[in-house]
Amino acid sequence: MNKLKLGFLALLLCWACADSPKDDAPWIELSHGTTLNGWNQKGGEANYEVNGGAIVGSTVHDTPNSFLTTDKMYDDFILELDYKVDSTMNSGIQIRSNSFPHYQNGRVHGYQIEIDPSDRAWSAGIYDEGRRGWLVTLEDNPEAQKAFKQNDWNHYRIEAIGDTIQTWINGVPAAHLIDDKTASGFIALQVHSIGKDQKAGTEIAWKNVKILTDSLSKYNKEMPLAPVVTKNQLTIDEEKNGWQLLWDGETTVGWRGARLDDFPDKGWEINDGVLTVLSSGGEESAAGGDIVTTELYGDFELKVDFKLTEGANSGIKYYVDTDLNKGPGSSIGLEYQILDDERHPDAKLGNHEGSRTVASLYDLIQADINKPINPIREWNTAHIISKDNHVEHWLNGTKVLEYERKSDAYRKLVSESKYEKWPNFGEADKGHILLQDHGDRVSFKNIKIKPLD
Repeated sequence: MNKLKLGFLALLLCWACADSPKDDAPWIELSHGTTLNGWNQKGGEANYEVNGGAIVGSTVHDTPNSFLTTDKMYDDFILELDYKVDSTMNSGIQIRSNSFPHYQNGRVHGYQIEIDPSDRAWSAGIYDEGRRGWLVTLEDNPEAQKAFKQNDWNHYRIEAIGDTIQTWINGVPAAHLIDDKTASGFIALQVHSIGKDQKAGTEIAWKNVKILTDSLSKYNKEMPLAPVVTKNQLTIDEEKNGWQLLWDGETTVGWRGARLDDFPDKGWEINDGVLTVLSSGGEESAAGGDIVTTELYGDFELKVDFKLTEGANSGIKYYVDTDLNKGPGSSIGLEYQILDDERHPDAKLGNHEGSRTVASLYDLIQADINKPINPIREWNTAHIISKDNHVEHWLNGTKVLEYERKSDAYRKLVSESKYEKWPNFGEADKGHILLQDHGDRVSFKNIKIKPLD
């Protein structure tokens, strides 16, 4: 090749370089290409190794889902990576995920960016591993479904900033979620469990795993897709499994004052999808008063997110009969206690030791002392299950007490409590659900119920 042609080719290369935008982002490499330093394995016993500059995971029989997790925890970030998956596998990228001894014996749980080579083609959809199931599917996003490349390398971009998670697959917008369930956690590479009829040793490989944690506003992309918002909405799996919204997040429909025909005109506020009982000096039912559902419930499963302020006291009551106790104080029913245990004196009171602490069956049964409670002004999730008189209280995914309603042991506890003056206390077949006004500021959202009768 003569010098003129060589010079022309060099000029073309310079032009190409000039037209290509330089990536000056301060990326941090998470896959080093030679070792698994900075990662550790949780869950199952799938095989992970470094091969050809990629992290390779392979399936094994008789083990649950496996996760290769980062040692570091991340809150806001932009993550990019490439992966290549066997067409018979299912996998995912965990973000803002955690593993706690108190939560299902250390089960990995949190947001998962799906890897789905099946005909369903939901790759880059968002699943909530170990918790709520599907949050964003791709059935209404055919462009993202078509973007997946079978038996080839695929590229993900994942942005998690504040309460917003966005995903792209091979440059195509895939999922847009607004959800504030978890703000921080590890990143993990999943090898899904397999059935006995599936072949062990099938592989998924990841490479070029890199993360941005600084100056995110400079580098984040605009997502053209409308977001899926989970606050005061049923998730896909909740809707399929018979859950109902008990509060719509905007109005007072379905609720009234415990001693009123309508919703109280003071003492409660609705703002940005949050229902708050206002402070009135700590006096019980002295302002707006308790609020109850207009419907009655028998067997049920109830979930409520709640947030305390310092020194606050409130409660979630069930099997409430609003015709009892026409005098001062709160309406009568079994109570899932909501309390700042560290600052409110009620934590040290009660006829049964510890039975007025958070998540306890108020004045009757103490919740587990090792219960997982989040700090004041952070959200917690109360979960109550009542089926055939067997009742369980859960807090943040952990069961903290259980009892048999109407049993001899239960009636003995009642006879030794402040409720002994109420005949057949807590034994109604149906009753209202109640949120208590105890004069302290406490907030509620995502109030959902699943009737079981």
